[in-house]
Amino acid sequence: MEFSRRFLRYQWVALISLFLVICAGSFVRITGSGMGCPDWPKCFGQWIPPTAEEQLPSNYLAIFQEKRSKKAVKFCKFLTSIGMKETAEKIKNDPTLLKEEPFNAARTYTEYINRLLGFLAGNIMLIGFIWSLIYYRSFWLIGLSFLNLILMGIEAWFGSIVVATNLVPWTITVHMFLALVILLIQLHLIYRISPRHNKTLQVQPVVYYVWWSIFAITFYQMFLGTQVREYIDELTKQGLGRDAWSDKFGMEFFIHRSFSWLVLILLAYVGWKNEKSGKLSIIRWALGILSVELLAGVCLAYFDLPGLVQTAHLLFATVLLGILGMGIYRFKKI
Repeated sequence: MEFSRRFLRYQWVALISLFLVICAGSFVRITGSGMGCPDWPKCFGQWIPPTAEEQLPSNYLAIFQEKRSKKAVKFCKFLTSIGMKETAEKIKNDPTLLKEEPFNAARTYTEYINRLLGFLAGNIMLIGFIWSLIYYRSFWLIGLSFLNLILMGIEAWFGSIVVATNLVPWTITVHMFLALVILLIQLHLIYRISPRHNKTLQVQPVVYYVWWSIFAITFYQMFLGTQVREYIDELTKQGLGRDAWSDKFGMEFFIHRSFSWLVLILLAYVGWKNEKSGKLSIIRWALGILSVELLAGVCLAYFDLPGLVQTAHLLFATVLLGILGMGIYRFKKI
């Protein structure tokens, strides 16, 4: 089946919108704006949030604390029903669960823009699904579009859980996992409909298996990075500056750093094999993106640079994961 250029371009727009949501989520983290809106889907009970604290009721902290409490209780009941009673008890007994933050316009609108981008991406996915349903009626295309649409809905709902539980670390990790799965499914859809990217690339067996290993490590690295960031956030709350972080880092940081070098070594080996034979551009792109991503990671770990470097680090890591995913879709052993 042939697909129009307009449809293909639209799917690329959908992919870009997902990257924007991931970057916006990172920016929310580095600015501490995760609780900028204490409720969901509205923000301070309004579709367009206020610009000043005076526009809110005098007891607004108590109002939204009660709302979050009810949602957290429902979520804990759900966790108990699926056998996660211990996790539910930890959430219930978390002393920070119902801690409300006073209104801060900058943080509120940072989180609000993040939600708007998520809403935009969800609607783009919805239009893509309707488009495929009306014009193409391909079972696999409709299936992938519908699956991603459902996952986008779950991701949005889980975003409300992240807020309701006051940014419990493991909920942020699950939130990231869903975002990456949606991204990889969208990339697979583009691979299937694109004449250019649907062409098979013949590689040596060793390159094929090493590439798979790099993909698996990078996917795991994304979650280690999230845990490292959560640990840094906790150290910051304790009043510890960047100069004291290195003495407090847990095992996750050292594994994350070591695996980064492992990915570099493995990808450099693949790049060397590539220059001797295939000279595939996708491998060259992966090496280039990895170099920038590692540079951002070094800057984060050892230099006092603006938080936007963290967003760049996550962005390039996500782009690298996408390139690795496309390679997995396209590579075939010789």
